[in-house]
Amino acid sequence: MSLIYSPQEKRIQEEIAHNNVVAFGSSNRPLQILRSIREAKPQIDIERGLYFTQSFRETEGQPLNLRWAKALMHYAKNTTVYIDDNQLLVGRSGKQGRYGILYPELDGNIYGEVLSKISTRSNSPFDISPEEIRIVSEEISPYWVGKTFHENFAKSLTEDTTKLTYNNDAELTSRYIVNETASFRSSLQWVHDYEIVMEKGFRGIKEEAEQRLAELDEYSPIDYTEKKPFLEATILTCDAIVLWANRHADLAEKLAAQETNEKRKAELLKIAENCRYVPENPPRTFYEAMQAQWFTQMFSRIEQKTGTIISNGRMDQYLYPFYKKDIEAGLITDAEVQELFECMWVAMAQFIDLYLSETGGAFNEGYAHWEAVTIGGQTKNGQDATNELTYILLKSKREFPLNYPDLAARVHARSPKRYLYQIAETVKAGEGFPKLLNDEDIIPLLLSKGATFEEAYDYSVSGCAECRMPNRDTYTSPNAYINFAAALEMVIYNGRMKKYGDELLGLETGNFEDFQSFDEILDAYLKQARNFIKHAFIQQHEIIRLRAQHFASPLGSALHKLCRNTYTDLHQPKIEGGIDLGYFEYMGFATVIDSLSAIKKVVFEDQTITLAQLKEALEHNFEGYERIRQLMRNAPAYGNDDPYTDELGKLLDRDGQEFSQKYGNQLGVHMDLRIVPFTSHVPFGKVVSATPNGRYAYIPLSDGSSASQGADRNGPTAILLSNYATKNYDRIEHAGRLINIKLSPSCVKGREGTEKLVQFIEAWRDLKLWHIQFNVLNTETLREAQKHPEQYRNLLVRIAGYSAYFTELTKDLQDDLISRTEHEAV
Repeated sequence: MSLIYSPQEKRIQEEIAHNNVVAFGSSNRPLQILRSIREAKPQIDIERGLYFTQSFRETEGQPLNLRWAKALMHYAKNTTVYIDDNQLLVGRSGKQGRYGILYPELDGNIYGEVLSKISTRSNSPFDISPEEIRIVSEEISPYWVGKTFHENFAKSLTEDTTKLTYNNDAELTSRYIVNETASFRSSLQWVHDYEIVMEKGFRGIKEEAEQRLAELDEYSPIDYTEKKPFLEATILTCDAIVLWANRHADLAEKLAAQETNEKRKAELLKIAENCRYVPENPPRTFYEAMQAQWFTQMFSRIEQKTGTIISNGRMDQYLYPFYKKDIEAGLITDAEVQELFECMWVAMAQFIDLYLSETGGAFNEGYAHWEAVTIGGQTKNGQDATNELTYILLKSKREFPLNYPDLAARVHARSPKRYLYQIAETVKAGEGFPKLLNDEDIIPLLLSKGATFEEAYDYSVSGCAECRMPNRDTYTSPNAYINFAAALEMVIYNGRMKKYGDELLGLETGNFEDFQSFDEILDAYLKQARNFIKHAFIQQHEIIRLRAQHFASPLGSALHKLCRNTYTDLHQPKIEGGIDLGYFEYMGFATVIDSLSAIKKVVFEDQTITLAQLKEALEHNFEGYERIRQLMRNAPAYGNDDPYTDELGKLLDRDGQEFSQKYGNQLGVHMDLRIVPFTSHVPFGKVVSATPNGRYAYIPLSDGSSASQGADRNGPTAILLSNYATKNYDRIEHAGRLINIKLSPSCVKGREGTEKLVQFIEAWRDLKLWHIQFNVLNTETLREAQKHPEQYRNLLVRIAGYSAYFTELTKDLQDDLISRTEHEAV
């Protein structure tokens, strides 16, 4: 029987047949840009790191937010500016082509160790020239030795916390047990209030700051030491981004004078006009609004390394007034609007989030990116928010299937049928877009944590599967990823792990073979798990305490109402009036549930084997013990709508939330239990030996709140029901759960398939589950892509909150995607 292909797979087959990229998109312009950059290996641009270092050398002893603003101005004055051929939107933070930039304030002390190897590493390699390595080694890295957050934070930890966090090596690489994420990013994922740029421009923000500066009490120590530097930093940052924009205007005018093609000359002159006007002033047209937004997000990337890249907010909302006005005036067409969006998408695709540390790279395989564009949802007063731009954005993702941006669709109980059908058709295209977030789960949780209805209704999707309320969210400190499968291994080996030999890492909870009941096993596991959370919270205490000494965000603060009103930098530990939403990540959720379920069923209920026999099989990675492995694999497993396992999952979820409710308050933060792994279930699995669910040693753990790979036997609806059954809806100390569903294209073919998919999405919505995303493709296609990567270089797959090119993933992650259950029916 021949395979039914998704639209993406059909396009790939045409590419193979014709040895060429099949044309797609609203015009040839974005495609031409894409073709020019798609095959190139990303380069490292050192200018941001160099100019920040030069500025910081000159400003030691000054307030940190003012130092940051001066560094931004130094960058804006001196960096190379570019305008790409064919582009309608301008503003890059690095070289032409695909590029990444340096943030030495994070990890500049390790540059000498990693840059010489980065072009040949297997995971997300980058090119850098020998001369640039010399400049980094001689002019950038030496300044930061002893000054980085990574070094300061590592010194602050206790011995017990350190041994769960880092290996004992010079680079302090992660042990992937209780993993801190603050050393490779200066902030959590974030969404700016882009509306203020649309309403006031940076001139308006600057003028407000100048007026407040003039009104300060010259004799007040608070005004002089706290408010004055904040306002000066705001003013300087506004000047810096305007200067940067004007330098692009200068270049556009210069290129226009040299241009012989009259059409391109006119485009360059229009670009120059736009750059002279925005983002300094409020935009007058849709085109100007797009340019103002692009300058803002790109300058934000220069300012700091946010986790998962700065997100774009609700583009179909804050851009809609400009679209409506220009459409009604006949100044623009829908096709031109779509072309501008696609110019932005290919510009986004050139900025690659560069992780120099081994840990950061392992978390973010395949040049990961999460610059979420939010569509749909509800208005600030609770009405459905879909509009014409919503549908243009969905159409763009179907017609221009690039893996940028990360499109996120908000769904609620009154979402129009047209919207749900358009989502389903976009999902069926097979590139993994959009991911869906559920207002029916998220909004009540935000309200329970102190948000107003207006703020909760207006949330934006941010990063992988998170959300932000611009002007109310204030927490930026990165949080811990906890390997709970390692906690289970420490039950088996009495506080130790096979990967790390005889070193005592956790608690000595007793010899595994001596436990007399499942309740004793469960109690030992919960003790190990709570110990892990305890050390994650110790990490978080130090992260919160130290970050304000190392990071400032004058641009982010200028765009945040609470920061402006309280004269407080966004990275300060507490901002008056804010809501601080932190988390800890539950890694290996289904791996742990299935392992405990198998022990309970096979050892204690059926008494088929003993704990001693199980331990012996685990010690040998099931080699010679296939009978035992099959017994454990065939025990009840999570993801099958089975109360046997789901009750265990609910207990684990509740225990984590109760711990957080008791001790998270001591940090002054909502420390919510979250199950959103990115790609980190792969490296976390590499430290965990064989587990009682039949999983072999050192392969990936289960992914998010999905079932263990291949363990979901009862169809995709059963996965939803298991997620529902394992949630504690009477508690609020939880946040996102990431669900991956892999569907065969044959089960959603035609109009009937679309209807089935819409019904499935409605079931997910009605169960009040946070997140869901889909891969609609054939497993056979993935196997062929692994064998013939040169033919499948444009194959997109959904990973964990983002889509990536399959051939740019490591084999471990490719194998993980292949092993996920391909459901043949919805």
